[in-house]
Amino acid sequence: MNAQPDTLKKLARRASGRCWRAVEAQHRVSTMKLTDNAAEQTLLEQVLEETKPALPPDCRHLAYLLATPFRYGAPYPAGSRFRRAGLTPGVFYASAHPETAMAELAFHRLLFFADSPATPFPRNPGEYTVFAADYATPRALDLTRPPLARRRAQWMHPQDYGPCQALADAARAAKIELLLYASVRDPQHRLNVALLTGRAFVKPKETARQSWRLHLSAQGVRAVCEAPRLSLDFDRAAFAGDARIAKMIWER
Repeated sequence: MNAQPDTLKKLARRASGRCWRAVEAQHRVSTMKLTDNAAEQTLLEQVLEETKPALPPDCRHLAYLLATPFRYGAPYPAGSRFRRAGLTPGVFYASAHPETAMAELAFHRLLFFADSPATPFPRNPGEYTVFAADYATPRALDLTRPPLARRRAQWMHPQDYGPCQALADAARAAKIELLLYASVRDPQHRLNVALLTGRAFVKPKETARQSWRLHLSAQGVRAVCEAPRLSLDFDRAAFAGDARIAKMIWER
């Protein structure tokens, strides 16, 4: 299929729903430890905000958690599935289910340790916030449906992001705002969501939150949610389809 902007414009469809994204739970605690009260914390965060790279105009009304992935002004250190390395537009990566968001997080945490075989696993579980945001747009592409689904093997390659990045470039040229695609890391390959612009958010702030803990060990990864009570296990074989995880040194 020819993924040119004119072709993609014809494939654009309406999409709406709720998506979930996982972040470290320290995004507010770090400044709390440096201040004596809420007013001081708010002032400190405002000062810090002024030192950060600029936000594009369509994201300046968004709350911190929604706006952060769209910041630019500094080189993106390494390419991701729909974003090239360098000074490139931001992408808000999320998932249709919180469990999928945690599968993505578990994979990327393991990837760090796969690349650093001498680093011991943390003794204590890491704490994460999984938050929801509502989206709606008349200009979305669904890579899980025909005709784009014909290139499923390219969209879901574990390491080669070139075709996905080329698609994202063409999608931006076609004024596409959102991409729906299957998660590579979720064992069930449930839906992921990539927002290419802040205009696709329905509300300027998150709409729900969950607290999760992630524990890494020689057996794999366990993720536990406090409310609702959920527990996920990813054993050594869970992400072994990725060559980087397949060579992981688990005993450390």
